[in-house]
Amino acid sequence: MTYLLSASGFSTVAADLQTLLFACVVLLALRTAPLDRRVTILIVSVVLVGSAAAAAAALTHTRDGDGAADLWKGLILLLTAVLIVRRVLARPTVTVQSIYGALSAYLIIGLMFAAFYAAIQRLGSEAFFAGHQPANTQTFQYFSFTTLTTLGYGDFTAAGNGGRALAVIEALTGQVFLATLVARLVAAFRSAGEQAGPVSKQHWPPSSARRGSRLSYRKRPSGGGRTASRGDR
Repeated sequence: MTYLLSASGFSTVAADLQTLLFACVVLLALRTAPLDRRVTILIVSVVLVGSAAAAAAALTHTRDGDGAADLWKGLILLLTAVLIVRRVLARPTVTVQSIYGALSAYLIIGLMFAAFYAAIQRLGSEAFFAGHQPANTQTFQYFSFTTLTTLGYGDFTAAGNGGRALAVIEALTGQVFLATLVARLVAAFRSAGEQAGPVSKQHWPPSSARRGSRLSYRKRPSGGGRTASRGDR
């Protein structure tokens, strides 16, 4: 929802609502996070207070206020991604929900880096993009997701060393995330489904066990059993 609003004509409204929407995302992630109750209450309190302060700073519409709000957005999205990945790895089995969680964390990582790029632009003294390209919410998200997926169109490039270093970190994060976590979850989900298929078709008990049970309960001949052989004696 945040990405679509930012890419549409409601970008100004979306920028003001991003802090509230991202705070809701953190609260949803905390709802299912396997954390201690005291730790959860502490994190919720910090998120609510910090989001309120960031929203108030964004309403000032100054460079410092917008930069502080963008920095806070990036931090709470980082926390959200960590909580989701931690929850996915804590599950004993791989399910469809695990894959959905990994994909959600992947999208959140793209929004997180877009917020950090915006913070560098507004808190720094130089332009973020080379060639005096427009720096706004749409272009930051566009640059972030093209970097995360390593498309590298080249129409937007970071001009400063800080932006370039952060872009390299995002590209590496996107590759490692897809090649390790998501691919491993999909492979484990397929193997679990393949193993569950043949087991469900087996008859229980097996035929060999049924034959063994008939043999073990076969009535012995009368007369105290077989005659002992010379070797037994």
